[in-house]
Amino acid sequence: MEDRVLSAETLVASSTPTAQDDAADTLLETIVASLEEDGGENIVTIDLAGKSAEADHMVIATGRSTRHVSALSEKLIDKLKQTLGHKARAEGKANADWVLLDAGDVIVHIFRLEVREFYQLEKMWMPAPDATARHA
Repeated sequence: MEDRVLSAETLVASSTPTAQDDAADTLLETIVASLEEDGGENIVTIDLAGKSAEADHMVIATGRSTRHVSALSEKLIDKLKQTLGHKARAEGKANADWVLLDAGDVIVHIFRLEVREFYQLEKMWMPAPDATARHA
């Protein structure tokens, strides 16, 4: 049986970001910039690599009211379509307490503050604190 030896070039090539990684990063940057420009608050990005096969990133943001949540989602959908030619699907726009945007490699949740505090999605997806750490 022949042993396989990986060369340094093979290792570098396998760890080099792909065009798909670059597209996901551009999408994420565009989403965060749009939310910031339109007054989204407490914007959090979560890396989903290795946690979900559905998306590479999750973005969570807060709007000040149902009208603001709705406007943030509408403007984001328009910006993605105009700047990247990317079509995002939205759920929850009718009530606008919590709008979920599926932008492919990035999932976006836009909440009213009370709804965000109730569901606490960050706690579900963020890494847990080290259980062995001691708190003073």
